[in-house]
Amino acid sequence: MQLQTASTRALLIDGLGTLLSLTPPAPALTRELKRRFGLGVSEAEAESALVAEISFYRSHMGEGRDTDSLADLRRRCAAVLRDALPPGRRPPEAAIDRLTAALLDSLRFEPFADVRDALVHARCHGARVVVVSNWDVSLSDVLERAGLAPLLDGVVTSAAIGARKPATAIFEHALALAGAVPAEALHVGDSLDEDVAGARACGIPALLVCRGGVSAPAGVATITSLAELEWP
Repeated sequence: MQLQTASTRALLIDGLGTLLSLTPPAPALTRELKRRFGLGVSEAEAESALVAEISFYRSHMGEGRDTDSLADLRRRCAAVLRDALPPGRRPPEAAIDRLTAALLDSLRFEPFADVRDALVHARCHGARVVVVSNWDVSLSDVLERAGLAPLLDGVVTSAAIGARKPATAIFEHALALAGAVPAEALHVGDSLDEDVAGARACGIPALLVCRGGVSAPAGVATITSLAELEWP
């Protein structure tokens, strides 16, 4: 089941899992810990610590609202990471800023192969493209480094507006930025709860991206790739 884009004036699109993938960070983190601190941490140990850090970040990402609060959030994330590393293989507490830098250098986001062409096609057909994502305010910088910023008309993060998907407020903000009403928009994302349910609650048609053969419930419009977006 797919949705047509004939009347779409605004393409609202999710970030992680839809536009961007996270390169597995554990190998990079082990290298950074060795290079910066001389610590021999295994990839399994780094992965376990990253699971704790990511869980903490997801619960607190809304606190990264501006430059200062984002810096504080990142330091707290690094502290969680440190405490989750094995005793004896933890950087000193006084080195939290260096550990924060090591953590950030371990996180690499790359656009999926289908993204650039899909965004170009959308804009060529007159659609404004706005990213709608549960993320801190650094997302614009992430998209810039990924080379996607020139293909976007706006970025809306949950931290910036104080509401995270599936709340209708974040979708309403994106609609206003795109200059469109719900019936003129299409939201594309990879989460049933955050993307599909959230968009539908705002009256916006939604497409679920099911990468890797993931199945979706009946009645949910799906695509397996952004290349399947069809424009008139």
